[in-house]
Amino acid sequence: MSEDEVQTVNRPQAARTAPPQPRTTPATPEPAWLGPVLIVGIVLAALNLRPAITSLGALFEETRTGLGMSGTVAGLVTSVPALCFAVFGITAPRLSRRFGPAAVVCAGMAAVAAGLLIRPFAGNAAGFLAASALSLAGIALTNVLLPVIIKRWFPDRVGTMTGLYSMALAAGTSLAAAATVPLTSALGGDWRTGLLVWAVIAIAAVLPWLPIAAAARRARDAGPAAAPGTGPRVVRSRTAWALAGYFGLQATSAYVTMGWLAQIFRDAGVSASTAGVLLAVTMFMGVPLAFVIPRLAGRMRHQGPIAVALGLFGFLGYAGLWLAPAGGAWAWALLLGVSNCAFPLVITMIGLRAKSPAGVVKLSAFAQSTGYLISIPGPLLIGALYQHSGGWDLPLALMAGLLVPQIVLGVLAGRDRTIEGECGMGD
Repeated sequence: MSEDEVQTVNRPQAARTAPPQPRTTPATPEPAWLGPVLIVGIVLAALNLRPAITSLGALFEETRTGLGMSGTVAGLVTSVPALCFAVFGITAPRLSRRFGPAAVVCAGMAAVAAGLLIRPFAGNAAGFLAASALSLAGIALTNVLLPVIIKRWFPDRVGTMTGLYSMALAAGTSLAAAATVPLTSALGGDWRTGLLVWAVIAIAAVLPWLPIAAAARRARDAGPAAAPGTGPRVVRSRTAWALAGYFGLQATSAYVTMGWLAQIFRDAGVSASTAGVLLAVTMFMGVPLAFVIPRLAGRMRHQGPIAVALGLFGFLGYAGLWLAPAGGAWAWALLLGVSNCAFPLVITMIGLRAKSPAGVVKLSAFAQSTGYLISIPGPLLIGALYQHSGGWDLPLALMAGLLVPQIVLGVLAGRDRTIEGECGMGD
């Protein structure tokens, strides 16, 4: 609903019947620099959405030893990201309505930087966990609101901008996983220094959001008073539930891949170094495809065929790991890398399945928070099955089986409709 429509709804009846008056004060135009700076801000923010997690994964053994973490605490650390994404992400709509999405993203990036600066200096596991949670809270808010930023400022380029954002996110994920250990060695070998270095990029990400948030605030103050848009009740929308389920299942697949794929290859006789390279290949596939898939999805009325294709790539990858894990290792790594590109697809669909920024923020928060909750048990269950059965047949069968509901939910989420239409708010 546009600002003019919101104003019309909220005027007294007498004012509605009066002849329209010409606007004497034009809306404040957006500054020319805002668009380019927004693009830079989106890219830098996306680059910082995963290094807090993957840099720790690369140095987890050193961190556990340095802080004296017990096995239980170490397990808690690995499950904290999805939990934080779910808990803090659900607060994004309220904060966005109160302060504006640009200001919340700016604060989120500041929280990411602060957490990354603090946690290397933590003297115990509790302090390290608290600082990590601060960074993850900022990531959770930014996760939810970047699609809203794209919908608000680039409504005609949702696919292209989502592709740029997804590509930057994938690049940041891969870069932190691949570069943390070499950087740590080059800087003296201290794991604290290796983790601290990622705070520099996070601080850089705050800088463009300061003028963006200030410009957005000036526009809000200068604009006509209007009731804040609260968006539809997403829990009434079947599409919202389909998106949440699809998000959760693709996140489950991604976390299982990041956590266990290298071990699958090593158990099949692949060397540790080669297994690490194979995992990096799987993760790197997301960089180019994260740009291509959203652009393609944005041009389609129904995104279901893409969800089906990605699911089929996953079936082939898991079947290959079952039949010949070492013999076709490179092929299976590539196939699973393609399949894991369901993330940029679902982020694109979130932007397409709502008409208004208020709808996007509620849908994004609901789909991501619910989805991350769904994903929490997956890696733990896979580990339990592996330990119980002593092999990978049962875990791989489970992962292949989960692709069936993932494909079905992707087809349902990809239908050409909006949550506003499903909730009776017009379409």
